Amino acid sequence: MRSEPVVHVIDDDDAARDALRFLLEAAGLTARVYESAAAFLERLGQIEPGCVITDVRMPEISGIELLQRLKDTAVRLPVIVITGHGDISLAVEAMKLGAIDFFEKPYDDEALLAAVRPALNRQEDETKRESLKIEIRSRLAELTTREAQVLKGLVAGKPNKIIAFDLEISPRTVEIYRANVMTKMNAASLSELVRMAILAGALDGDTDDPKA
Repeated sequence: MRSEPVVHVIDDDDAARDALRFLLEAAGLTARVYESAAAFLERLGQIEPGCVITDVRMPEISGIELLQRLKDTAVRLPVIVITGHGDISLAVEAMKLGAIDFFEKPYDDEALLAAVRPALNRQEDETKRESLKIEIRSRLAELTTREAQVLKGLVAGKPNKIIAFDLEISPRTVEIYRANVMTKMNAASLSELVRMAILAGALDGDTDDPKA
């Protein structure tokens, strides 16, 4: 059974950190707290899906530097930053680095909760999307080079005759490869096949050396 998403709270202020955890848990959300960005980054490989709420001003590793480090990794967690009053320039910098929202202290509890819930859904949706992308790429890896070439032609909207001309094979052979592609990709329609290919980035790069 899939575990509930977690709100990861990062703040070096004990009182602020505990107050935020209490607010989240009182709202029925699961919260995990960290006394510093370094403590959070140490657990990055085991971090549960969810979202991050971080103070922007912290010693050693600031919220801004944390955002930069997350941007440089494969971890994709929506981040909400908490700023001090008047720290608009830091908030803007945080948004440029990928933060989805920011709140000035003292923040409104209900407004913060209203931002957290869609952030959790966003992470869940992104996790599902990444899982689907991995699955599709696994199917793509099973295609022969010629099948991949036919797929590329299909996604480009080319009719079988044009694909056949481009690849110097017969239209009937293209039909066979097309059927093979649909089966291997588990696609029920051409439109579904196109969506799969786009999601997985199947149009990146060229395939010129057929192996079938």
